[in-house]
Amino acid sequence: MKPTRFLIFLAFLLLAGCKLDITNPNGPTDAQVLSTRDGMITLSIGMRQFYSTSALESLLLAPGTTTREIKGITTFTNILELEAGGTGLPTFNGNVLSLWLRMLRVMGMAEDILANAPTVLANEPALRSGIVAHANLFKAMALGGLATAFVQLPLQTNKNGAAVTFSDRKAALAEAIRLLDEAASLVATNAPSATFTSQVTGADFDLVNTIQAYRARYNLAAGNYPAALTAANAVNLTARSQFVYNTQSPNPIYQQVQISANYAPRATLGLPANLLEAGDGRLAFYLTTPDKAVNGEALKTLKGFFDAIDRPIPVYMPDEVRLIRAEALVRSNGDLNAAVADINAVRTQKTGDPFGIYPGLAAYAGAVTSEALLTEIYKQRGTELFLTGLRLEDSRRFGRPAPPTNLTERNRNFYPYPDQERLTNPSTPADPAI
Repeated sequence: MKPTRFLIFLAFLLLAGCKLDITNPNGPTDAQVLSTRDGMITLSIGMRQFYSTSALESLLLAPGTTTREIKGITTFTNILELEAGGTGLPTFNGNVLSLWLRMLRVMGMAEDILANAPTVLANEPALRSGIVAHANLFKAMALGGLATAFVQLPLQTNKNGAAVTFSDRKAALAEAIRLLDEAASLVATNAPSATFTSQVTGADFDLVNTIQAYRARYNLAAGNYPAALTAANAVNLTARSQFVYNTQSPNPIYQQVQISANYAPRATLGLPANLLEAGDGRLAFYLTTPDKAVNGEALKTLKGFFDAIDRPIPVYMPDEVRLIRAEALVRSNGDLNAAVADINAVRTQKTGDPFGIYPGLAAYAGAVTSEALLTEIYKQRGTELFLTGLRLEDSRRFGRPAPPTNLTERNRNFYPYPDQERLTNPSTPADPAI
């Protein structure tokens, strides 16, 4: 496909959303998008680009505000509502709606690819395996994103306007894991072609390791500890997988925090004092000066992966995988000394991290008990995985102080369902109390 035609094609897909039914005499038809090789490639690129610039923005900023990692400092009502949280978070909140719709849009794109790629790419098995596994991954990521924020969610979109049915988070995680297992099998059986790598993912996105990392993540969340360990052990911890940005597709957190100044990071990363450690190099990695105070709260300037318009954002971090391994061992009554070894691999690291994150701390010297190690794992996750969209799930899983009695670490457990969904879908469940 010629570059000019490719860019027009991609722009159309990103504007059209999940439903490819917008009349545009200058754009490709549904048939061109969904029944051609070029269409499958372009839709795959568009899906990942939309996730990285829109869905990821919602996943990091909305739950990041809820978990006190960042503070909403704008006068925009929707951000102030998230900042306040509690039972007063309205069902018409625009940021909650964006998280809902953007993840569903990613799901819809992935479903279009999964429905058509096996036929369209039947004669190119190595390209087909990459395209299908890539779509499986992003549908799983969208399901996981929704399961972070909502008690129930659709497992499938419906492009005909019919009301979708809802399933609980357990079923959503099971479906995400099924998709990832299938993706892992596809790429193991038929390694994605050089064409797939050069035209779809590029050198920065590591499909195989990302699939395994997300298998580990969602199996841990689902309580499948042996499967989480197996997947974590399959990840190459020296590999790097990242979303890349430029002036045309800017880093969305940079735009919201540095340019629009809608948010600022808390000096504590949203953690209590006993879960922060003096001299932790990750604080200087993520935070910088100038400092500011808003309504009596100490805020910093955001750095890390969010201080330039073209700064890449990791798809996952190798140290998340180490901490998944440690947690799975502890929760399954496994080898606690092996869990300590993984904790120390994170704590003491001074070189070799693919993203340059170095705590540089002393080795763990606490009690080697399940309770103490789980507290240490949460502590390490809280700092290492700052503003990755994982804190809300972590906070619930580790039984951290919760609303309505305590708002210091999170001000909601789950979000209410958007009015836009409830008004058009009688199957929408009752909103959670908080």
